[in-house]
Amino acid sequence: MPIKKYLLAGLLVWTPLVITAAVLSWLVGSLDSAFLNTLTKLRLVSPDMIYWLDHVPGLGVILLVLVLLLTGALVSNVAGRWWMKQWDRLLNQIPIVKSIYSSVKKVSDTLFSDGGNAFRKALLVQYPHSGTWTIAFQTGTPVGEVASKLDGEFLSVYVPTTPNPTSGYFLLVPKTDVIELDLSVDEALTYVISMGAVSPSIPALKEKRN
Repeated sequence: MPIKKYLLAGLLVWTPLVITAAVLSWLVGSLDSAFLNTLTKLRLVSPDMIYWLDHVPGLGVILLVLVLLLTGALVSNVAGRWWMKQWDRLLNQIPIVKSIYSSVKKVSDTLFSDGGNAFRKALLVQYPHSGTWTIAFQTGTPVGEVASKLDGEFLSVYVPTTPNPTSGYFLLVPKTDVIELDLSVDEALTYVISMGAVSPSIPALKEKRN
């Protein structure tokens, strides 16, 4: 029936838009609330100023971007890098804090640094058993004791779950058992999140290979 067809078409258009808007609205609201709560607890501004700032939408996001840009600019020069090393050295000498900070920093350096290999390649691996294939992302290569215990060349891969790719499984897979894909990370993630319903277009694949 045309009515059912039109309803489904309308849902396909509005559902991703509404969910995206809701997530962004929640994120902006959370950042604004955290910023205002910090100002209130520290009593850095007057109650009248708090009321005025509360009516500025997206203020928390703007300040967060400014702080990130300023921090990035400061640590991009020699003096900034020296201070960053001193800060790392201090935190790495505090019990408990050292374990948390060092672990998080290693992960963030791997994910966000230009020289990192995390999520640079989309792969096909056999999981959860031989003969069954799924999308995975290369996160690096085994080193140290782990590498010495393995016979042959292996890759560290992350297999995301569907439809929530933020959870998944870490695997060490023989390089010979891995198939590299021409897909970008974004295309592969879209394929995973959609549970295979949204596949990369054939013209895009041909254009990449050429």
